[in-house]
Amino acid sequence: MNDTSLVIMAKKPIVGSTKTRLCPPLLPHQASALYEALLLDTIALGTELKGVDLAIAVTPYDSSDYFQTVAPPEALLLPVECPDIGSCLSQVLEKLIGKGYKKAFAINSDGPSLPPDYLHQAVHSLDDYDLVLGPSEDGGYYLVGVKRHQPDVFIGITWSTSQVLSQTLSKASDLGLQVALLPEWYDIDTWEDFVRLEAELEHLPPDRLNYTRRFVERFSLKTRQP
Repeated sequence: MNDTSLVIMAKKPIVGSTKTRLCPPLLPHQASALYEALLLDTIALGTELKGVDLAIAVTPYDSSDYFQTVAPPEALLLPVECPDIGSCLSQVLEKLIGKGYKKAFAINSDGPSLPPDYLHQAVHSLDDYDLVLGPSEDGGYYLVGVKRHQPDVFIGITWSTSQVLSQTLSKASDLGLQVALLPEWYDIDTWEDFVRLEAELEHLPPDRLNYTRRFVERFSLKTRQP
């Protein structure tokens, strides 16, 4: 067991309820397949980190069977059932700290082109800070890291809005926490986000985002227009 754990906040891909903001132009089964590709590439990103144990927060609660087929055998599966993302984040980070990890990080599962260096920065930042956040371009955050359980950080936040990061920073300030901010990054929530990711594939090393590349080839999306 290492002293640091990275948990991916993941959902089982379900046709008709996964990545619906991409429909249209994608069909429901394509949106679900895209999310699965993003998830698998995020898992691959997590496995590249040296000295960090990988965990996956599983939603819905009863979807562990699916994740056992796609996750590395050494990955820790943490089924969660919560009213909002903040409760889920608090729950899984508490579990990891409770297992003895000195540093615990959570990332989303739909931004796999995240530079690995950002994750390394996060790990090192907790040496000197209480909380580390990776700001998303939409006003939320793609990463949160703690070295002790901080449940109050996740209370009173208007989740899934552009106010998430600013409210979290305000809450951290009220709690007297020292916060480190990583460089900004983006999630794949809209068609414009996907077009940006597709363009980014041309410049990434060819061994990165293999599942997303296969998805693009499978559905011939390079010629599709929104």
